[in-house]
Amino acid sequence: MSFAFGIGIGSQNKKGDWLEVFYQQPVMAPGSVLMEVVSNTLGYQGGNQAIHAKAEQLSQLATALRQAGETEQAILAEKATQSSRPVAVTILDTDDAASSTPEVYLKLHLISHRFAKPHSLKLDGIFGLLPNMAWTSEGAIDLDELPARQLQARIEGRTLEVKSVDKFPQMTDYVVPKGVRIADTARVRLGAYVGEGTTVMHEGFINFNAGTEGTSMIEGRISAGVIIGKGSDLGGGCSTMGTLSGGGNIIISVGENCLIGANAGIGIPLGDRCTVEAGLYITAGTKVALLDDHNELVEIIKARDLANKPDLLFRRNSQTGAVECKTNKSAIELNEELHANN
Repeated sequence: MSFAFGIGIGSQNKKGDWLEVFYQQPVMAPGSVLMEVVSNTLGYQGGNQAIHAKAEQLSQLATALRQAGETEQAILAEKATQSSRPVAVTILDTDDAASSTPEVYLKLHLISHRFAKPHSLKLDGIFGLLPNMAWTSEGAIDLDELPARQLQARIEGRTLEVKSVDKFPQMTDYVVPKGVRIADTARVRLGAYVGEGTTVMHEGFINFNAGTEGTSMIEGRISAGVIIGKGSDLGGGCSTMGTLSGGGNIIISVGENCLIGANAGIGIPLGDRCTVEAGLYITAGTKVALLDDHNELVEIIKARDLANKPDLLFRRNSQTGAVECKTNKSAIELNEELHANN
């Protein structure tokens, strides 16, 4: 059984290089029947490959898929025959490191479609396969070709809006998961995993290969590689240290029913039902005073020694400035009305 499959509508620059690909209905673990049809009609011989399919090939593929009972993919192939943009039929036989831009986009789609969790796919080396480009009101444009496109738009009485210059597009231009609210869609990248019931407010941010497992209120930053458990709340302006920005190889995560207060931050993984006081940033090397139920000092340890432990409250002593930790007696329960995204 192959790993993944997708029929995508993409963009290329004038040199014929792929810029991006949109897969409306990617397939995780496609069956042998689907793969046999692709082999017979497109000449696929195995391995990971992105085939630049022409209209005639897509028509043949659609007919064969319909005869094989693969109706959804047949309809998609039929529609793709009318595309004015290039079409990529991408097959991932295995979850090996990607070797082309269409392969990377298929993997990012799998995560944002919730077919694959963050950290479950090999994303090594993807930055070299994602061109930095202008994301505009007319789609992706190669930066070398942008000035000419801007001028042409003005000549035709239009304004070409450049929304961002980046390697990653915003997720909602490709995937809008069910049961979520996203106040500012530019702040959630393709490749984010946004669990059902999640609300991302205007200052919230979710990077690729990161996200939420379920109902969460996100008003802070979820950096690359970070997973937020169900029922957890990230307060305004708070941050999580990602694997690309100081976290190194440490996988930062937040358990279920946690609260990271406004302008706080973590550089260690939190267990369930933990609270970090507003304004307090905890790194792995932060010295923490452990307190007992009577607020008496037990010992001083580094925060990394408390990684993944549940029911902890991290706070700063207002008199001494010391970071303290004690058992968290009050689990965080999110407001159900605020998280009604249906």
